Amino acid sequence: MTEQTKKAEATASIPELFGSMVFNDQVMKERLPKDTYKALRRTMELGKKLDPSVANVVANAMKDWAVEKGVTHFTHWFQPMTGITAEKHDSFICPDGDSAVIMEFSGKELVKGEPDASSFPSGGLRATFEARGYTAWDPSSYAFIKENTLCIPTVFCSYGGEALDKKTPLLRSMEVINKQALRILRLFGDTATTRVITTVGPEQEYFLVDAEKFRQREDLMLCGRTLFGAMAPKGQELEDHYFGTIKPRVAKFMEDLDRELWKLGIFVKTEHNEVAPAQHELAPVFTDTNLATDHNQLTMEILKRVAARHGMACLLHEKPFEGINGSGKHNNWSISTNTGVNLLEPGDSPKENAQFLLFLTAVIKAVDEYQDLLRVAVASAGNDHRLGANEAPPAIVSMFLGDELTEILKSIENGTPYSQRDAEVMKVGVHILPRFPKDTTDRNRTSPFAFTGNKFEFRMLGSDLSIAGPNIILNTIVAEELCQFADQLEGAEHFEEALQELIRKTISEHKRIIFNGNNYSEEWVAEAEKRGLMNLRTTADALPSFIAEKNLALFTKHKIFTTAELHSRYEILMEVYCKKLHIEAATMVDMVHRQILPAIARYSCDLTRTALEKRQLSSDIPCDFELGTVKELSEQASRLRSSVVELEDDLLTAEEFPGVTERAAHYRDVVLSDMAKVREAADGAEVVTAKAYWPFPDYTDLLYSVM
Repeated sequence: MTEQTKKAEATASIPELFGSMVFNDQVMKERLPKDTYKALRRTMELGKKLDPSVANVVANAMKDWAVEKGVTHFTHWFQPMTGITAEKHDSFICPDGDSAVIMEFSGKELVKGEPDASSFPSGGLRATFEARGYTAWDPSSYAFIKENTLCIPTVFCSYGGEALDKKTPLLRSMEVINKQALRILRLFGDTATTRVITTVGPEQEYFLVDAEKFRQREDLMLCGRTLFGAMAPKGQELEDHYFGTIKPRVAKFMEDLDRELWKLGIFVKTEHNEVAPAQHELAPVFTDTNLATDHNQLTMEILKRVAARHGMACLLHEKPFEGINGSGKHNNWSISTNTGVNLLEPGDSPKENAQFLLFLTAVIKAVDEYQDLLRVAVASAGNDHRLGANEAPPAIVSMFLGDELTEILKSIENGTPYSQRDAEVMKVGVHILPRFPKDTTDRNRTSPFAFTGNKFEFRMLGSDLSIAGPNIILNTIVAEELCQFADQLEGAEHFEEALQELIRKTISEHKRIIFNGNNYSEEWVAEAEKRGLMNLRTTADALPSFIAEKNLALFTKHKIFTTAELHSRYEILMEVYCKKLHIEAATMVDMVHRQILPAIARYSCDLTRTALEKRQLSSDIPCDFELGTVKELSEQASRLRSSVVELEDDLLTAEEFPGVTERAAHYRDVVLSDMAKVREAADGAEVVTAKAYWPFPDYTDLLYSVM
C-alpha cells in the first residue's frame, strides 16, 4: 500500500473508510459499462453463467482499481478443509518486449486458477497422481484487497470435480433452502419473492495475552492452549471483567481492529470484555451466510495480525486456560426474503403468523431429526473441553423457545384457544392464536439452540471453527423439512385444514427437543435420556453420525455432498482429531522432559543445598521448609515421570491402529486420560515451586499481563 493511500485512510471518515478495500457493488457500478454490470449482477443474483467477454471486462476493471491502490499481486482466496484460508500469489506483470512489463489481468485468470492440491486434506478423494486442483471465482462474494494483494473469493475442487473446500457445499446448501422455501411461500400466495437467503451474525470470542509471554510457552505456540497451569489466585470469580472498562492497550487494539475490518466491508459493530480475564468478544451485523462465512474467516485472521502489531497474541482456541471460561462463537441464524421479510419473525396478520409457525415447526423438526448432525457440526478436539463445562451448552442438542411461544405451541397441539392478557386475538387457519408479540423470548444462556425473537442462536460452536460447516447443516436440514412440508401441502385439497394438521402433528411428534430449563443440570441429562435425545459427549463419539445412512441420504438427495465427499470429510475430521491430540500429547512430553522436570530438579537441589548449609551453621536451625518441600517435589516429580512415560507408551500404541475410527477411540479413552494425569502432577509441582524456577509464564502472568 502506498504512503498516499495510508494517509488517505487515516484521515477518511468511517463511511469513506468502510468497504474502501472491497470491489463492491458501488465500485462495480462506477467502473463497469452498464451492460457488463447488469450481466454480472444477473450472475451474482441468479447464478447465471458469466460470458468470457464479460469476465475480461470485469477483470480489467478490477485490476485497474487494485493497481490504483498500490496492489501488485492477485490471489484466488479459498477455504480448504484445513479450517483456515489459502492463497497463492501471482503478480499482474506481463512481459512487454525484452526489457519492459505491463500490468495485465485476464478474465480467464479471474474465473479460474490451478493451485497444486497435493498437500491439502482430501480424505482419499484425490489420488496421488492427480495433484492438480482448481479454484473457480465465486461472484456472489466481493473481491477485496488484503496485505497489498487482490483477493478473489473462490471455490476449490479436485481434478475429478469433487469439492475440496467448505465454500462449495455452503453455496449448494443456500441454493437448496432457497428452492424449498420458495415452494412454501408460493403456497401462501407470495409471488413477489424471487430469492430466499439465510443470514448469519457470528459473535466471536477470543483471548489477548502478551506476545513475549506467549512465545515462552511451547504449548501455546504449538497447540493454541495451555497444557499445564495451576489456577491463578484470582480467576473470574468476581465477574468484574465482564463488560468492564476496556484496558487502554486493548482499547487501542480494538480501534485498530475496527478500521482494518471496516476497510474490508466487515460489519463489526459490538465489542466488550467477556467473563474470563483477558477474554473479549466482537459481534457483526447480520449478512448473508456466504458473505458472513468469508467475513468471519477474515476476522479471525485479522484478529491475530492486529494483535501482533500491538505486541499481543490472540488466542482463538476453544479452551486455552483450564479452570476459566473458554471461547465460543454464537451463530445467529435466520431466513429472509429478497423483499425484506424475516421468515422467522411473527407477523401482524393471520397469514403471516401461519407462515411463521410453519417455518418455525420446520426448524423444530429439523433440529430433532438431525440433532446428531448439529453435534457433528461443532465437533473438535478443542470444543470437547467446552461443551457441558458450565460455560457453554452441553453436548446434548435441544431447543429453547421461551415460555410464551411454548404455550402457544401446546395450544395448537391440543386444539385449545390460547388466551393472553392485553393481546388482540386473531385467527390463523382454524386456530385461535394471539397476536404473537415480537421478542418476548428470553436468552437462555445454557441452551444450545435458542429462539431469540426473529432468529435462532446456535451456541455450541467453538471460537476457532469455520461457520461454514454448521450453516451447511442448518440450511440442509431445514430445507429437507420444507421440502417434505411442500410435498404434503401442494397436493392438499383444503390448504388451511392441511396446514393446521401439519403444524399440529409436527409439534406433537417433535416437542421432545424443546427444553426451556437449565441445560447444565444433572436432572436434564437424565431427562434428555428419557426423551430419547442423543448425548454424543466427544468428537470421536459424534463424527460417525456424519456418514450414518439417514445423513448420507439427506446430503445426496439435495446434492450437497456426494457419498465420496461425505466419507472424505469424515476421514479428514477424524484424522484432524487424532493429529491434534497427538501434537498436544507430544508437546506435553517435550515440556515435561526438557523444562518441568529440570526446573523441579534445580529447585530441589538448591533447597537441599540450603538445608545442608543451615545444618553446617547449627544443628538447631530448623530445615522443615526446605526438606518438606524437597520431599513433596520428589513425590510429584516421581509421579510426573511415571505418568509421562505411560503417555509416551500409549502414543506409540496409537500409531499401531490401522483405522482412523479405532485410533480416535484410543486417543479419547487412553491418551486423554494419560494427559490428565501428567497435568495433575505437573500442576501440583507448580504450586510448591518458587516462581523464579518455573520454566515458563504461569496463569497470573498470562491473564493479567495486558494492561
